[in-house]
Amino acid sequence: MQAPVLNGSGMTQDRPTKRNSGLRIRTVQRNRQSSLVRMASTRLPTRFGVFEMIGFERANVDRGDTESALLLLLGNLQDPAPLLRIHSQCLTGEILGSLRCDCRGQLELAMSAIASEGSGLVIYEYQEGRGIGLMAKLKAYALQDKGFDTIEANRALGFDTDYRDFSLAVAILHDIGVDRVRLMSNNPQKVAALTKGGIEVIELLACEAPPSPYALSYLRTKKEKMGHSLTIM
Repeated sequence: MQAPVLNGSGMTQDRPTKRNSGLRIRTVQRNRQSSLVRMASTRLPTRFGVFEMIGFERANVDRGDTESALLLLLGNLQDPAPLLRIHSQCLTGEILGSLRCDCRGQLELAMSAIASEGSGLVIYEYQEGRGIGLMAKLKAYALQDKGFDTIEANRALGFDTDYRDFSLAVAILHDIGVDRVRLMSNNPQKVAALTKGGIEVIELLACEAPPSPYALSYLRTKKEKMGHSLTIM
């Protein structure tokens, strides 16, 4: 079964804005199948600092879908290997405060680390439930309530373990001229995707938030069945 199409804001027109970072909105044609478009740029004041937020969309002609992502940029890109977090949307954890996962804690840990350094990047992708979407994720949660682990639940619903390929993040990094990073992640798939896309990961930094008791089974499955490098388990 293919992953569902995940749309972003639905914006169809550029709103050119020039910010202090010098990043300008433009369309970049990567190949005949897909294109990357900077949709908008604005400031995002947070408790960690004031980030530059840039919205990206990429249309794939062959697949007939559109992907969206946000780039949060703090400081400038003079660092030859900036700190980077590639983060997938988790509405239940980040908005509703769910303790079934560590997603909100990881995002806050990354933004705090970037603020401490004074510069860095977060690429925030709309990939709820490892790409299966919110409603399917809730169905997977219901199966986990019955004893399935996160992978078994996905497969019982006809989904693969993980639909993400992180190629959009790679395209964004190329677009802003970043080819070497220090990556905050526990996921070996992100390292592999960046390397395959021509981005050198010169350092891999753990991104481990203190786990909730409700998340222990989920995290154990990620470590044992998905190869995530978790040391707090």
